[in-house]
Amino acid sequence: MTDPLVALRHDLHRHPDLSGDEGQTARRIVGFLKQGAPDHIIGNLGGHGVAAIYDGVQDGPTVMFRAELDALPIQERSSAAHQSGRAGVAHLCGHDGHMAILAGLGHSLSESPLRTGRVVLLFQPAEETGEGARAVLADPRFASLRPDWAFALHNMPGVALGHVAVAAGPAACASVGVRVRLRGREAHAAQPETGLSPAPVVQRLLEWVPQFQGQQVGAQWRLATLCHVHMGQPAFGISPAQAEIWITLRTITDAALGAFEQDLRQLVETQALHHGLDAQISRHDHFNASINNPAAAAIVARACAKLNMPMGDFALPMRASEDFGAFGDVTRTGLFFLGAGLHAPSLHNPDYDFPDALIAPAVQLFRTILQDCQHA
Repeated sequence: MTDPLVALRHDLHRHPDLSGDEGQTARRIVGFLKQGAPDHIIGNLGGHGVAAIYDGVQDGPTVMFRAELDALPIQERSSAAHQSGRAGVAHLCGHDGHMAILAGLGHSLSESPLRTGRVVLLFQPAEETGEGARAVLADPRFASLRPDWAFALHNMPGVALGHVAVAAGPAACASVGVRVRLRGREAHAAQPETGLSPAPVVQRLLEWVPQFQGQQVGAQWRLATLCHVHMGQPAFGISPAQAEIWITLRTITDAALGAFEQDLRQLVETQALHHGLDAQISRHDHFNASINNPAAAAIVARACAKLNMPMGDFALPMRASEDFGAFGDVTRTGLFFLGAGLHAPSLHNPDYDFPDALIAPAVQLFRTILQDCQHA
């Protein structure tokens, strides 16, 4: 007989939705959760978000567990029977597995109800763009759900299967996408001096980015990644007037990210002024740093010890970003990483597939974390 949580994961994997368009995924989640009869379900939270609430008999802390609804705009390369049925869209970050784990926790709560406190299972939209967590927090209905604790996991290829990495302090980096648009004046390619080309500023930015490619994450660590460059039109007779450059910036803390972004803005504005160009700078896909509360991290570590789940060899913080960090402004948060296998394809790779073997132990880990929170 097929495990219903594995079947759910495969169904979600076959029907992925992009950030901000997760309506069908949310409906699948609600349909599955209703089999276990949560006390309340709130839909369309911060977009297509779903919150399932399980009330205890007695008053106690509210504990939130969070998973993500959205998939990625990448074409999957897989021969699995449950491969994505949408061209160019796939669950290649493991959010399908995260949702199955949370759904499993919901069924556990239905079969063995809480005695004290309240649990909120949040299926959050738009994690991949960094917009979802803040949208949920901005939804007026979230005020009634505000938790005393919030936990989330992320599967992690390169870490032994089922091993856990957690620590107090930085868990995932802050990041922001900076889009630079430059505008000058076209000229004949034979007389480029009569125009205003953005090429010198583009060249300066292409020289600036590689300065921030350090491999070791430390307090002063900065990473700049060139993601997109476009200049002019595909014509040999025209010296261009326009250019667009996309750069992603990453640091350990939100304050450091702000300083890094300001340095880039100052460079662009100074160079544009020097070369007589108009510069427009906009920010996108902003992720807060995820900073683990020491008590929340300790609860995760104790739960792992109780279940004899080994600690994974993974240096924190994760260089990638996670918008779960936004919840740190309103509650004590704990983000931890669950090994997906030493030789598993990396996240966002076209052949990544969440390991089904992680679902059952992760449900048990979340339930054990909940038990500790009820007595913390």
